[in-house]
Amino acid sequence: MHNKTARIRRPADREEVSGYGERMLKLLLIAPTCDGQDVGESLSGYRWARQLAARHDTTILTYYKRGHVPLSRQLPGIRVIEWEEPPGLGRAERLNSMVKPAYMPFYVRARRWIRTTLAHGERFDVAHQPAPLAIRYPSPIAGLGIPFVLGPVGGSLKSPQGFAGEEGTNPWYVGLRGLDGLRLRHDLLLRRTYQQAGCVLGIGPYVRDLLGDLDIRRFEVMSDSGLERLPEPADRTGRPGPVRLLYVGRLVRTKGVRDAIRALGLMRERAVRLDVVGDGFDRDACEVLAGQLGLGERIAFHGWLPRLRVEEFYRSADVFVFPSYREPGGNVIFEAMGHGLPLVVSDRGGPGAAVDESCGIRVHPGSPEQYARDLASALARLVGEPSWRLALGQGARRRVSAVGLWETKVQQAESIYEEVMADGSRLVNQG
Repeated sequence: MHNKTARIRRPADREEVSGYGERMLKLLLIAPTCDGQDVGESLSGYRWARQLAARHDTTILTYYKRGHVPLSRQLPGIRVIEWEEPPGLGRAERLNSMVKPAYMPFYVRARRWIRTTLAHGERFDVAHQPAPLAIRYPSPIAGLGIPFVLGPVGGSLKSPQGFAGEEGTNPWYVGLRGLDGLRLRHDLLLRRTYQQAGCVLGIGPYVRDLLGDLDIRRFEVMSDSGLERLPEPADRTGRPGPVRLLYVGRLVRTKGVRDAIRALGLMRERAVRLDVVGDGFDRDACEVLAGQLGLGERIAFHGWLPRLRVEEFYRSADVFVFPSYREPGGNVIFEAMGHGLPLVVSDRGGPGAAVDESCGIRVHPGSPEQYARDLASALARLVGEPSWRLALGQGARRRVSAVGLWETKVQQAESIYEEVMADGSRLVNQG
């Protein structure tokens, strides 16, 4: 075990960095897998930690993967309590990211640390646990008398019934998501977490439906990811050649790349090209389908690319197509918005909540045949109306500025902290 309590920055340092107008809080941030050199949830946790520690007296509870740089070294001067991931748990990366076998040892250690710290007289104004993203994990802070915020959480979406027959390329452990509903009904630790949270943040409105009969004190929508700043806008006026469509993400069946390929097959009279950036279990099936439809010259599969190369594809694209029909969040949605790209997405999950009519088109997935037709119709509209396409791209930058910048997210969280603290005081006084 590796514990480190580092020097805490002076309040004046935080005030200078943030310009935060309210009082500085004594905040407990519970952020397992918090790593600025990683991706996904780990990177999101790091951004929460860095932003909040610059504004408040923050203590961070986390663990780090073996072979990775501990958070205490990435954020020197911040109070970090951390544990190393137990041996042998991080070898299968995809399985590990979904099941998170290191989380329960972290839960036990974090809960023990909180209890001991409170027993020694230390107090926190509020706690926030922004990860894991999935709704299946109890929080070590529940029941310990500290008002807390949970989330953003999401996931556990089921595929539309019409797509079930084409999902055989997914690995077996993806099916474990199906247990989430059962656990929310019967896991007492999990139920206590959601019922005692001062506020549950959900990636989209769908999360409240997933929580079913749980008596939630407060529910707010907040994305799980965001941009630290807007990139420089690209000039897309008067571009020659075919309209360039772009997909960025993993290639698994639920991401909908097959549906985008089929849509392209219905648009043979349109001058379009699709760039697919990413890799995964479904890549072979996608390439076979593109070949069967005779789209080999209109679709390019680039595999995984370095970040700078991905940025080049964003800048050179005209439309972002992300037809994932079981997507909990989707950071690539915000990346595309930041680059001023109009979007075509599913109306389900995180993309359906992030995209509105000001920046893109949402398409409902009922069956593969219907979905391909409707995607083709949406894309044909964007291809055929350049001025509308450009207007939606401008709307995308406005939209992400309103809902997808980290500064905005942290300010929203701070307002929720204050209200949760006030609600907690009322509950104590009523008791």
